Amino acid sequence: MKNFILSKVDIKNKKLSKGHKKLVAYITENYDKAAFMTASKLGEKVGVSESTVVRFATEMGFKGYPELQKELQQMIKSKLTAVQRMEVSSTLIGEQDAIKKVLNGDIELIRDTLEQISTEEFSKAVQIINNARKIYILGVRSSASLASFLYFYLNPVFENVVLIDTSSASEMFEQMFRISEDDVCVAISFPRYSKQTINALRFINDRGTKIIAITDSADSPIAEYADNILVAKSDMVSVVDSLVAPLSLINALIVAVTFSRRDEVYNNFNKLESIWDEYQVYDKSDGGENE
Repeated sequence: MKNFILSKVDIKNKKLSKGHKKLVAYITENYDKAAFMTASKLGEKVGVSESTVVRFATEMGFKGYPELQKELQQMIKSKLTAVQRMEVSSTLIGEQDAIKKVLNGDIELIRDTLEQISTEEFSKAVQIINNARKIYILGVRSSASLASFLYFYLNPVFENVVLIDTSSASEMFEQMFRISEDDVCVAISFPRYSKQTINALRFINDRGTKIIAITDSADSPIAEYADNILVAKSDMVSVVDSLVAPLSLINALIVAVTFSRRDEVYNNFNKLESIWDEYQVYDKSDGGENE
Protein backbone atom coordinates (compact mmCIF):
# COMPACT_ATOMS: atom_id res chain seq x y z
CA MET A 1 0.00 0.00 0.00
CA LYS A 2 1.42 3.35 -1.08
CA ASN A 3 0.75 5.99 1.51
CA PHE A 4 2.60 8.45 3.68
CA ILE A 5 3.18 6.21 6.68
CA LEU A 6 4.01 2.96 4.97
CA SER A 7 6.33 4.64 2.45
CA LYS A 8 8.28 6.02 5.41
CA VAL A 9 8.36 2.54 6.87
CA ASP A 10 9.62 1.06 3.61
CA ILE A 11 12.49 3.55 3.42
CA LYS A 12 13.68 2.73 6.92
CA ASN A 13 12.71 -0.92 6.97
CA LYS A 14 16.26 -2.34 6.82
CA LYS A 15 17.35 -0.18 9.78
CA LEU A 16 14.58 -1.32 12.07
CA SER A 17 14.94 -3.63 15.03
CA LYS A 18 13.26 -7.03 15.07
CA GLY A 19 10.36 -5.70 17.16
CA HIS A 20 9.88 -2.73 14.87
CA LYS A 21 9.86 -4.97 11.81
CA LYS A 22 7.08 -7.01 13.40
CA LEU A 23 5.11 -3.79 13.86
CA VAL A 24 5.68 -2.87 10.20
CA ALA A 25 4.40 -6.27 9.10
CA TYR A 26 1.29 -6.07 11.27
CA ILE A 27 0.41 -2.47 10.34
CA THR A 28 0.90 -3.22 6.64
CA GLU A 29 -1.50 -6.16 6.74
CA ASN A 30 -3.94 -4.84 9.39
CA TYR A 31 -3.77 -1.06 9.06
CA ASP A 32 -7.55 -0.75 9.42
CA LYS A 33 -7.43 -2.34 12.87
CA ALA A 34 -4.04 -0.94 14.00
CA ALA A 35 -5.24 2.64 13.44
CA PHE A 36 -7.70 2.32 16.30
CA MET A 37 -5.58 0.38 18.79
CA THR A 38 -3.84 1.90 21.79
CA ALA A 39 -0.07 1.51 21.94
CA SER A 40 -0.55 -1.11 24.65
CA LYS A 41 -3.11 -3.08 22.62
CA LEU A 42 -0.99 -2.94 19.47
CA GLY A 43 2.08 -4.13 21.37
CA GLU A 44 0.08 -6.98 22.89
CA LYS A 45 -1.21 -8.01 19.47
CA VAL A 46 2.23 -7.99 17.88
CA GLY A 47 4.10 -9.42 20.84
CA VAL A 48 6.21 -6.41 21.80
CA SER A 49 6.14 -3.99 24.72
CA GLU A 50 4.18 -0.74 24.78
CA SER A 51 7.45 1.21 24.99
CA THR A 52 8.63 -0.52 21.78
CA VAL A 53 5.50 0.72 20.01
CA VAL A 54 6.12 4.27 21.25
CA ARG A 55 9.78 4.16 20.12
CA PHE A 56 8.66 2.82 16.75
CA ALA A 57 6.39 5.82 16.24
CA THR A 58 9.23 8.19 17.12
CA GLU A 59 11.60 6.45 14.73
CA MET A 60 9.03 6.84 11.97
CA GLY A 61 9.28 10.61 12.43
CA PHE A 62 6.22 11.22 14.60
CA LYS A 63 6.18 13.12 17.90
CA GLY A 64 4.66 10.08 19.53
CA TYR A 65 2.27 7.20 19.05
CA PRO A 66 -0.93 9.35 19.12
CA GLU A 67 0.33 11.33 16.12
CA LEU A 68 1.08 8.15 14.15
CA GLN A 69 -2.34 6.78 15.10
CA LYS A 70 -4.13 9.94 13.95
CA GLU A 71 -2.26 9.85 10.64
CA LEU A 72 -3.34 6.25 10.09
CA GLN A 73 -6.93 7.03 11.02
CA GLN A 74 -7.08 9.98 8.63
CA MET A 75 -5.61 7.87 5.85
CA ILE A 76 -8.16 5.07 6.09
CA LYS A 77 -11.28 6.90 7.26
CA SER A 78 -12.70 7.26 3.76
CA LYS A 79 -11.67 3.78 2.62
CA LEU A 80 -13.19 1.42 5.16
CA THR A 81 -16.13 -0.67 4.04
CA ALA A 82 -19.23 -0.99 6.23
CA VAL A 83 -18.06 -4.47 7.30
CA GLN A 84 -14.61 -3.16 8.28
CA ARG A 85 -16.28 -0.37 10.25
CA MET A 86 -18.21 -2.91 12.27
CA GLU A 87 -15.00 -4.82 12.99
CA VAL A 88 -13.20 -1.66 14.05
CA SER A 89 -16.10 -0.56 16.27
CA SER A 90 -15.78 -3.74 18.31
CA THR A 91 -12.13 -2.80 18.93
CA LEU A 92 -13.04 0.80 19.80
CA ILE A 93 -15.99 0.13 22.07
CA GLY A 94 -15.69 -3.53 23.00
CA GLU A 95 -17.56 -4.27 26.21
CA GLN A 96 -17.66 -0.61 27.25
CA ASP A 97 -20.83 1.38 27.75
CA ALA A 98 -21.64 2.55 24.22
CA ILE A 99 -23.46 5.74 25.24
CA LYS A 100 -20.56 6.94 27.42
CA LYS A 101 -17.96 6.05 24.80
CA VAL A 102 -19.83 7.72 21.95
CA LEU A 103 -20.90 10.87 23.84
CA ASN A 104 -17.42 11.39 25.28
CA GLY A 105 -16.02 10.98 21.79
CA ASP A 106 -18.42 13.63 20.48
CA ILE A 107 -17.35 16.02 23.23
CA GLU A 108 -13.73 15.56 22.17
CA LEU A 109 -14.60 16.18 18.52
CA ILE A 110 -16.34 19.46 19.35
CA ARG A 111 -13.40 20.49 21.54
CA ASP A 112 -10.89 19.67 18.76
CA THR A 113 -13.00 21.58 16.23
CA LEU A 114 -13.14 24.64 18.48
CA GLU A 115 -9.39 24.58 19.03
CA GLN A 116 -8.52 24.23 15.36
CA ILE A 117 -11.19 26.30 13.59
CA SER A 118 -9.87 29.40 11.84
CA THR A 119 -11.89 32.42 12.98
CA GLU A 120 -10.63 34.25 9.91
CA GLU A 121 -12.00 31.55 7.58
CA PHE A 122 -15.25 31.47 9.54
CA SER A 123 -15.72 35.25 9.23
CA LYS A 124 -14.88 35.04 5.53
CA ALA A 125 -17.57 32.38 5.04
CA VAL A 126 -20.17 34.60 6.70
CA GLN A 127 -19.19 37.50 4.42
CA ILE A 128 -19.31 35.36 1.27
CA ILE A 129 -22.79 34.08 2.14
CA ASN A 130 -24.09 37.58 2.90
CA ASN A 131 -22.74 38.96 -0.39
CA ALA A 132 -23.98 36.15 -2.64
CA ARG A 133 -26.77 36.65 -5.17
CA LYS A 134 -27.91 33.09 -4.67
CA ILE A 135 -26.93 30.44 -2.10
CA TYR A 136 -26.71 26.81 -3.20
CA ILE A 137 -26.37 24.11 -0.55
CA LEU A 138 -24.95 20.71 -1.46
CA GLY A 139 -24.70 17.57 0.65
CA VAL A 140 -24.87 13.93 -0.41
CA ARG A 141 -25.74 10.78 1.55
CA SER A 142 -25.06 11.30 5.29
CA SER A 143 -24.14 14.94 4.60
CA ALA A 144 -27.60 15.51 3.11
CA SER A 145 -29.06 15.84 6.61
CA LEU A 146 -26.56 18.61 7.40
CA ALA A 147 -27.40 20.36 4.13
CA SER A 148 -31.13 20.19 4.94
CA PHE A 149 -30.53 21.66 8.40
CA LEU A 150 -28.56 24.58 6.94
CA TYR A 151 -31.22 25.17 4.28
CA PHE A 152 -34.07 25.09 6.82
CA TYR A 153 -32.58 27.97 8.81
CA LEU A 154 -31.12 30.05 5.96
CA ASN A 155 -34.29 29.94 3.86
CA PRO A 156 -36.25 32.41 6.08
CA VAL A 157 -33.24 34.75 6.09
CA PHE A 158 -32.44 34.92 2.36
CA GLU A 159 -34.71 35.10 -0.67
CA ASN A 160 -32.61 32.87 -2.93
CA VAL A 161 -31.52 29.70 -1.15
CA VAL A 162 -31.43 26.45 -3.13
CA LEU A 163 -31.07 23.01 -1.56
CA ILE A 164 -29.70 20.86 -4.38
CA ASP A 165 -31.64 17.62 -4.72
CA THR A 166 -28.98 14.94 -5.14
CA SER A 167 -31.31 11.96 -5.64
CA SER A 168 -30.64 12.09 -9.38
CA ALA A 169 -27.24 13.00 -10.86
CA SER A 170 -28.73 14.42 -14.07
CA GLU A 171 -31.35 16.49 -12.26
CA MET A 172 -28.66 17.76 -9.89
CA PHE A 173 -26.84 19.43 -12.79
CA GLU A 174 -30.11 20.78 -14.15
CA GLN A 175 -30.66 22.56 -10.84
CA MET A 176 -27.22 24.15 -11.05
CA PHE A 177 -26.88 25.07 -14.71
CA ARG A 178 -27.65 28.76 -14.06
CA ILE A 179 -25.09 29.04 -11.26
CA SER A 180 -22.67 31.94 -11.73
CA GLU A 181 -19.73 33.79 -10.24
CA ASP A 182 -22.17 35.96 -8.27
CA ASP A 183 -23.39 32.93 -6.31
CA VAL A 184 -21.98 30.74 -3.57
CA CYS A 185 -22.19 27.00 -3.01
CA VAL A 186 -21.87 25.64 0.52
CA ALA A 187 -20.66 22.08 -0.02
CA ILE A 188 -20.67 19.59 2.85
CA SER A 189 -18.77 16.32 2.65
CA PHE A 190 -17.33 13.88 5.18
CA PRO A 191 -15.89 10.37 4.85
CA ARG A 192 -16.76 8.30 2.97
CA TYR A 193 -16.53 11.15 0.44
CA SER A 194 -19.11 11.04 -2.34
CA LYS A 195 -17.93 11.20 -5.95
CA GLN A 196 -21.25 12.88 -6.72
CA THR A 197 -20.23 15.85 -4.58
CA ILE A 198 -16.78 16.04 -6.18
CA ASN A 199 -18.24 15.96 -9.72
CA ALA A 200 -20.74 18.68 -8.82
CA LEU A 201 -17.97 20.90 -7.43
CA ARG A 202 -15.91 20.50 -10.59
CA PHE A 203 -18.91 21.82 -12.52
CA ILE A 204 -19.48 24.67 -10.06
CA ASN A 205 -15.78 25.58 -9.93
CA ASP A 206 -15.62 25.83 -13.74
CA ARG A 207 -18.30 28.52 -13.58
CA GLY A 208 -16.32 30.69 -11.20
CA THR A 209 -18.76 30.27 -8.33
CA LYS A 210 -17.40 30.78 -4.83
CA ILE A 211 -17.33 27.53 -2.86
CA ILE A 212 -17.40 27.13 0.90
CA ALA A 213 -16.34 23.62 1.89
CA ILE A 214 -17.45 22.21 5.22
CA THR A 215 -15.39 19.06 5.67
CA ASP A 216 -13.12 17.17 8.04
CA SER A 217 -9.69 18.15 6.72
CA ALA A 218 -7.82 20.52 4.43
CA ASP A 219 -6.78 17.33 2.60
CA SER A 220 -10.41 16.42 1.87
CA PRO A 221 -11.05 15.88 -1.87
CA ILE A 222 -13.54 18.78 -1.92
CA ALA A 223 -11.02 21.19 -0.39
CA GLU A 224 -9.14 21.71 -3.64
CA TYR A 225 -12.21 23.34 -5.20
CA ALA A 226 -12.96 25.61 -2.25
CA ASP A 227 -12.37 29.34 -1.84
CA ASN A 228 -13.06 28.91 1.84
CA ILE A 229 -12.62 25.81 4.04
CA LEU A 230 -14.31 25.23 7.39
CA VAL A 231 -12.91 22.17 9.14
CA ALA A 232 -15.04 20.22 11.59
CA LYS A 233 -13.79 17.00 13.12
CA SER A 234 -15.74 13.83 12.45
CA ASP A 235 -15.05 10.28 13.52
CA MET A 236 -16.21 6.81 12.78
CA VAL A 237 -18.58 5.07 15.16
CA SER A 238 -19.51 1.61 13.91
CA VAL A 239 -21.26 1.94 10.52
CA VAL A 240 -22.12 5.60 11.16
CA ASP A 241 -20.02 8.74 11.30
CA SER A 242 -20.21 11.20 14.15
CA LEU A 243 -21.48 14.45 12.62
CA VAL A 244 -21.99 16.25 15.93
CA ALA A 245 -19.07 18.66 15.45
CA PRO A 246 -20.03 19.50 11.83
CA LEU A 247 -23.60 20.18 12.96
CA SER A 248 -22.32 22.43 15.75
CA LEU A 249 -20.16 24.34 13.26
CA ILE A 250 -23.12 24.77 10.90
CA ASN A 251 -25.22 25.97 13.83
CA ALA A 252 -22.58 28.60 14.61
CA LEU A 253 -22.52 29.64 10.94
CA ILE A 254 -26.29 30.13 10.92
CA VAL A 255 -26.13 32.21 14.12
CA ALA A 256 -23.31 34.40 12.77
CA VAL A 257 -25.11 35.00 9.46
CA THR A 258 -28.42 35.89 11.13
CA PHE A 259 -26.70 38.21 13.61
CA SER A 260 -25.09 40.10 10.76
CA ARG A 261 -28.55 40.65 9.22
CA ARG A 262 -30.38 41.20 12.50
CA ASP A 263 -32.98 43.78 11.39
CA GLU A 264 -33.92 41.87 8.24
CA VAL A 265 -34.19 38.59 10.14
CA TYR A 266 -36.29 40.24 12.85
CA ASN A 267 -38.79 41.54 10.26
CA ASN A 268 -38.92 38.21 8.42
CA PHE A 269 -39.66 36.24 11.57
CA ASN A 270 -42.29 38.72 12.70
CA LYS A 271 -44.12 38.07 9.43
CA LEU A 272 -43.63 34.33 9.76
CA GLU A 273 -44.97 34.30 13.32
CA SER A 274 -48.18 35.93 12.08
CA ILE A 275 -48.53 33.30 9.35
CA TRP A 276 -47.81 30.47 11.78
CA ASP A 277 -50.42 31.81 14.20
CA GLU A 278 -53.05 32.28 11.52
CA TYR A 279 -52.64 28.76 10.14
CA GLN A 280 -51.93 27.11 13.51
CA VAL A 281 -48.57 25.72 12.44
CA TYR A 282 -47.38 25.21 16.01
CA ASP A 283 -49.22 23.77 18.98
CA LYS A 284 -49.60 26.43 21.67
CA SER A 285 -51.36 24.28 24.23
CA ASP A 286 -50.19 24.41 27.85
CA GLY A 287 -50.07 20.66 28.18
CA GLY A 288 -53.82 20.11 28.39
CA GLU A 289 -56.08 18.79 25.67
CA ASN A 290 -55.88 20.52 22.30
CA GLU A 291 -58.87 22.64 21.38
